[in-house]
Amino acid sequence: QVQLVESGGGLVQAGGSLRLSCTASGRTFSSYYMTWFRQAPGKEREFVSTISQSGGKIYYNDSVKGRFTISRDNAKNTVYLQMNSLKPEDTAIYYCAQPRRMDSFYYRQINEYAYWGQGTQVTVSS
Repeated sequence: QVQLVESGGGLVQAGGSLRLSCTASGRTFSSYYMTWFRQAPGKEREFVSTISQSGGKIYYNDSVKGRFTISRDNAKNTVYLQMNSLKPEDTAIYYCAQPRRMDSFYYRQINEYAYWGQGTQVTVSS
């Protein structure tokens, strides 16, 4: 049984920072990319960032590039999302996700992911 548990969300003022964590269990963590998505009220879930198994490949949504940093600690089965210079438009529920396959996949596509966390709310006030 795969479980992904996010933490670290909260309320922050614009320009502030938050660090999200997602701890996984049930599959060999180091064998899979890990990805963050987010969903704002009334909007579709969107890709935020992904990181390869060893951390050597990282991709970001253009809207967060230069402000967010994804990282992982395979010894702790945990992926992180450091979010700096937060803006009100970053307000959303943030989800971590693990893909179905260990090999290449379309990381921006939601249906590529087999497992999702419960989400953590991030609210950025202006």
